[in-house]
Amino acid sequence: MTLLRGDALSAAFDHGSVAYDRLVAASPGYHAHLRRSARRLRLPEGGRGLRVLDLGCGTGASTAALLAAAPHARITGVDASTGMLDRATSKSWPPGVDFVHAPVEELAGRWRRGSFDAVFAGYLFRNLDDPDSALALVRDLLAPDGRLAVHEYTLGGSPVHRAVWNAVCSVIIQPAGRLAGDPELYRHLRDSVARFDAAPAFARRLRRAGFAGVRVLPLPGWQTGITHTFVARSTPAARERS
Repeated sequence: MTLLRGDALSAAFDHGSVAYDRLVAASPGYHAHLRRSARRLRLPEGGRGLRVLDLGCGTGASTAALLAAAPHARITGVDASTGMLDRATSKSWPPGVDFVHAPVEELAGRWRRGSFDAVFAGYLFRNLDDPDSALALVRDLLAPDGRLAVHEYTLGGSPVHRAVWNAVCSVIIQPAGRLAGDPELYRHLRDSVARFDAAPAFARRLRRAGFAGVRVLPLPGWQTGITHTFVARSTPAARERS
C-alpha cells in the first residue's frame, strides 16, 4: 500500500474525526501515555510564563495532556486536518489555549525563531514526507535550551515488538477502523508504523537534526516496545548553523 500523505491524509483524518475520540478512548493507556509523555517535558512551575507548541494536536487529546502537565502554559495546537481541529475547538478550553489550522510544512515564517519554550509532537513524524525538514523547523522555533517531547509509534529492536504490533492491528485496530467506516486510515496507521524508523533510528535522526540530550523512554502496557517518548533539547549552536 502507498502511504497516505499531504491532502489525502488530511482528508482521511477529516473523515475519521467523527469516530476518532471514541476509538482512541477504547485503547488501553492511550490518554495516560500522552499525559506521561507531556510530563516528561518537565516544564517548571506548571508552565507559568511558557509557550508550548502542540504539533499534530488532532482532536485535542495531546493538548489536554499538556494542559494537565503545564496548566499555566500558553498552548498552541496545530493540525492539518480541518475535521480533527473542529473536534478540538468544540471542546472547552481555558484562556491561553488556541488552535491553528496548517500543515507542519507550512509553518515556516508564521512565528519568529525561538518563539516557543517547548514543543510536543504526538503521532506526527511518521506521517510527514520530510521528517528531517520538520525537525529543523521545530529546532528553529524552540528558544535556546528549549524542550522537545515526541510521542510516537516507533518499534523497538526486537522482532517481538513488530509481531505484537501486527497482531494488534490485525485483530483490533483495523477491524475497529472498518466498523467506523475508515479502513484506509487505519491501514495507513499499520503500514506507516511498520515503515517508519525504529526507536534507535529516530533517536539518531534527532541528534543529526542538532538536538542535544536525546533520550528514548518506554511506555507501559501492550505498547512497551511499540510506543516511545523521545525527549531532547535545542542548542544555540544548532540554531546558529541553520
